[in-house]
Amino acid sequence: MKKNDYPGWSKAELIKEIERLKKHKKYGLVWEDKPEDVVELCKDKLPVVKEVKNKEIITDKNKPVNLLIEGDNYHSLSVLNYTHEKAIDVIYIDPPYNTGNKEFVFNDKIVDLKNSYRHSKWLSFMAKRLKLSKGLLKDTGVIFISIDDNEIAQLKMLIDDPDLFGESNFIGSIVRRRRESQANLSRNLSTIHEYILCYAKSSKTQLNKFIPELDKSTFINTDNDPRGPYVTMPCTNKGGAKYTIITPSGKKHTDEWRFKKETYLNLLKDKRIVFPNKGNGKPRYKLFYNEKLEKGIIPNTWWDDSASNQEATIELKAIFDGKVIFNNPKPTGLIEKLIKLSTYKNGIILDFMAGSGTTGHAVLKLNKEDGGNRQFILCTNNENNICTDVCYPRIEKVIEGYKNLKREKVEGLGGNLKYFKTSFVDAEPTDKNKKKLTDEATEMLCIKEGTFEKVLDKKDFKIFKNSNHYTGIIFDQLAIPEFKRAIKDIKGKFSIYVFSLSDETFDEEFSDVKQKIKLSPIPEAILRVYRRIFK
Repeated sequence: MKKNDYPGWSKAELIKEIERLKKHKKYGLVWEDKPEDVVELCKDKLPVVKEVKNKEIITDKNKPVNLLIEGDNYHSLSVLNYTHEKAIDVIYIDPPYNTGNKEFVFNDKIVDLKNSYRHSKWLSFMAKRLKLSKGLLKDTGVIFISIDDNEIAQLKMLIDDPDLFGESNFIGSIVRRRRESQANLSRNLSTIHEYILCYAKSSKTQLNKFIPELDKSTFINTDNDPRGPYVTMPCTNKGGAKYTIITPSGKKHTDEWRFKKETYLNLLKDKRIVFPNKGNGKPRYKLFYNEKLEKGIIPNTWWDDSASNQEATIELKAIFDGKVIFNNPKPTGLIEKLIKLSTYKNGIILDFMAGSGTTGHAVLKLNKEDGGNRQFILCTNNENNICTDVCYPRIEKVIEGYKNLKREKVEGLGGNLKYFKTSFVDAEPTDKNKKKLTDEATEMLCIKEGTFEKVLDKKDFKIFKNSNHYTGIIFDQLAIPEFKRAIKDIKGKFSIYVFSLSDETFDEEFSDVKQKIKLSPIPEAILRVYRRIFK
């Protein structure tokens, strides 16, 4: 069959060719997808996580446990696809900007300006991770991605692909001023901005309004209104409804007004209208302090009121005795603003390109400020010891306190942290490997259930808990009777994971306690997720 010799093709061949062409992308970004070693590894090895116990920080057992995962973020995201499917409220990432200035590493090699596949490698890197991250977001979730002019065009076209977030879920592009001073280093234009792309998971996403910063001293309450202090605003409005208003002193004002006459009369009845100049002036309406706070402000896309990157560097140096230990960190104020915009006090925030740990720092600050119970998950590799020497020490200092450059004590913000490292189990589906995956999955199950406090540690089963829930892990089916005896007098709901070479759930064995338990076979529940994402 000669290629494109359509007149000589059979009907069946033509139909097959039409179906093939229909699958081709009609519009969008096309690049040469470059194989990546960390992705290829997952064909032979399955990622798990193991806790580094000596890095645990616990200051309040009643607060959420934050997570720091050291390892390639492709593997960390793979684990999270099991533990946190549709559980994340907000994702923020600050990826390498691919400037060619040694900040982007692909397959253990620096990608510089001379690399002819520079953009393709970066897009391959981003696409694989964004695809894994989408399934982690709740249907109401949102993702923010910092980027600059080097890849903004390519990145937006990439994310607009329906296989990722899709053009219909594009919320907007925030342009932020990243530096206060102007550097005369360019021949033509001095760049002082960068972007934050914002995408919704679905049409259910709704961003919050900003709470305005109000000077309460500008509000008055001369008539002791029980609704509290207020400012007055003019009722006149060019192009509005035209009618005559008679003031308490009898003076008539015919003008174009903000409100329809019926609305105005209701406001007057509600004592929301005041008449200045001893009752002779044009009416003004009351806008109460509390109402203005509640109403909020819809954010715009130009942000020049957040801290600059230079201020972020100063902030980080203050934590690390004046040392410059990380280039171009983002300011915590910026991340706080994004979190306030996109979630509430109990949200889960993921940063899978955590760098110096700014996102974790911002979450801890917000929780301290408003008593929230937000939780962060940070994922980063340990290239140049970024995780062990920068990210973890920063979070540790912020939680426990430190001395600033003036040797003044900075009080800790409090919080909890558990530190994990990625590890691997052979992927070949043998009985031996299934047993090995089950044995190595304890931490993954604890993360999924949020139960980290060990209650019972037996050879054939373990029990963990948090303040209101228990997790049981049974490694040998023969231990089921002993496990049931152990939980007989424990009050509370249980999630129970039972090792099975098949997909057997052991409902019959637990029928007498079914009202207090939820059963899952392992490792099949984990393997099902990995088969989907590694196909």
